[in-house]
Amino acid sequence: MLTRKQLDLLEFIHTRVQRDGVPPSFDEMKDALDLRSKSGIHRLITALEERGFIRRLAHRARAIEVVKLPESMGGAPTTGFTPRVIDGPHPSPTQPANISRDEVQLFARELPVMGKIAAGVPIEAISHVDHHVAVPGQMLSSGGSHYALEVKGDSMIEAGINDGDVVIIRESSTADNGDIVVALVEDQEATLKRFHHNGSSIALEAANPAYETRVYPEDKVKVQGCLVGLIRTY
Repeated sequence: MLTRKQLDLLEFIHTRVQRDGVPPSFDEMKDALDLRSKSGIHRLITALEERGFIRRLAHRARAIEVVKLPESMGGAPTTGFTPRVIDGPHPSPTQPANISRDEVQLFARELPVMGKIAAGVPIEAISHVDHHVAVPGQMLSSGGSHYALEVKGDSMIEAGINDGDVVIIRESSTADNGDIVVALVEDQEATLKRFHHNGSSIALEAANPAYETRVYPEDKVKVQGCLVGLIRTY
């Protein structure tokens, strides 16, 4: 049996993974449960892991997979990162061996890789197609256009996004607070950060304590798209 706090944390992690494809940061967990320090979150996570509800993934900063849910939340196992992240080599943009072109078109889509996106200090705005990558159709959200970017930097590691990952972005000019977005800053620099709109200002928040949150007037930031998945190469 889970305590109230353990159940609240499990539900919060599950909801965020289902919405964003990545788990929340420890700071977000602390704020959501109204705890004073992250040590309480560490204890709750350890308890959930010992009871078999979650699993911490090795070699991935802050990466958590929800393994099962209690009956009060539906009781069905969940796949956590599985449908969102592909481990292994980048899928080839050409036709795979032993698979017909019709099958490739049915189960995968080719997306343009628009160069690199900074997960750190913003870099030059991205404006050209570098190459294409084949992406499973189920990774893409319904409706809208999508594109891919190669991540450069480590400022989003606590959101499970590492240097060298390829992120899949759904084109959008708007975002909800907490979304991970491609943001164009002052029409010059593009960066991958968590989005927060507060009054007349926009905060672009890193998921790494080594990087400070940057705050801009709302007219200086344009949302270029929202994160829907990623592809990882080892």
